[in-house]
Amino acid sequence: MRIKTLRYFVYIAASLIFLGNGCTPDDSWKTSSQDPEILHKCVKNLTNIIVYDIFSPPVASRIYTYTNIAAYEVLVKDHPEYKSLAGQLTGLEAVPAPDTTREICYPLAAIQSFLTVSRTMVFSEDKLSAYEKDVMDQFRSLGVPSDVFQNSLDYGTLVGKHILDWSSKDNYKQSRTFPKYTVDNKQPARWTPTPPDYMDAIEPHWSRIRPFVIDSATQFIPVRPTDFSTDTTSQFFKEMREVYNIGKNLTEEQKNIAQFWDCNPFVTHHQGHVMFATKKITPGGHWMGISLIACRKEKTDIMRSSEVYTRTAIALADAFISCWDEKYRSVMIRPETVINQYLDEEWRPLLQTPPFPEYTSGHSVISSSAATVLTDLFGEPFAFVDSTEKEYGLPERSFNSFLEASAEAAVSRMYGGIHYRPACENGVVQGKKVGTFIVENLKTREAEQAN
Repeated sequence: MRIKTLRYFVYIAASLIFLGNGCTPDDSWKTSSQDPEILHKCVKNLTNIIVYDIFSPPVASRIYTYTNIAAYEVLVKDHPEYKSLAGQLTGLEAVPAPDTTREICYPLAAIQSFLTVSRTMVFSEDKLSAYEKDVMDQFRSLGVPSDVFQNSLDYGTLVGKHILDWSSKDNYKQSRTFPKYTVDNKQPARWTPTPPDYMDAIEPHWSRIRPFVIDSATQFIPVRPTDFSTDTTSQFFKEMREVYNIGKNLTEEQKNIAQFWDCNPFVTHHQGHVMFATKKITPGGHWMGISLIACRKEKTDIMRSSEVYTRTAIALADAFISCWDEKYRSVMIRPETVINQYLDEEWRPLLQTPPFPEYTSGHSVISSSAATVLTDLFGEPFAFVDSTEKEYGLPERSFNSFLEASAEAAVSRMYGGIHYRPACENGVVQGKKVGTFIVENLKTREAEQAN
């Protein structure tokens, strides 16, 4: 009897110690489920699927944005110091509130919301399902109780469907049925398909996609490109010759820079009668990778990480809308076409020319926009090693700031032979305007945004 009594008091004492530490023996999942690596791996897995499915850069930016907003809007329910994006993003209404009588593991619900949106936007559902099984097994291994697990899945699905309903009204589905771009061969200044495959123009109607923060696709129209001219003394001819001369005299470092920032999701190769393609990360995917690197360096928690991914994705998406609006307004001819016709028919750029008009440079615009937002989030200087392209066989590159990286991304397009100087320099200005507008008009903290 005395032994039983002693055991009882030992049990009570142990229980009190657990309670004194603010937890019970079986609720360690509440801490372990907050591991930001769960979100990092989820975003990285989405990038892998986007690469596999060969989504164009603008479409990829849309996927990144809706999926990360879905996760953010769940996590914010557990973090009152952060603000919902409802009422701040065009057309986004408040997501359903969680049932306060049911316990929810918010990180699990956020991942479920992310995956619910992803499933509708990618093609390779088998790859997504395989990842989903792995991540759900991970949460189960953390000891999330079965009722909490189901509550979390239910709430994540509910929020994901809310975001999907909002996404269905952005004109994307309708744009799939819009007419193909018609090449105007009568005007020598206008873009025409380029070697080696002479592909049709990609996303000629992207400017009609609903923006997230900017007022419209036309809000930040850049200065006009240089007037086309074949006069050898003209400014345009000088800009065209500059691209030609750089391409003919590339240093090893310039080649490395061009290839590091290539980010062409579908590079074709021809050997005799055989054609094969190399799949690579998109420009937006590269900057989502940089976001991951920054988060890991700063050891950001899961909520802060979600904020970084979401703001960066929005900066990329609105920058693509702004840039593509200009591309199909000016419909500027690519250097490869002009150089082959008026200077050297054998010349080829280092990089494969993407299938859409030249002005402005997409990478310049989106990189500047993303770098502006990331600088606001992490401050400057922010030194980092960019290993994003390592898995594609390219060495790491080091930068002292996001803006330094974005400047290199911009000039890389001249080294690659696919843009004239004004497209890069004016693209940087355009992207900075987009990014600055997002910084000033999108608030994710209840207190003033601080670095």
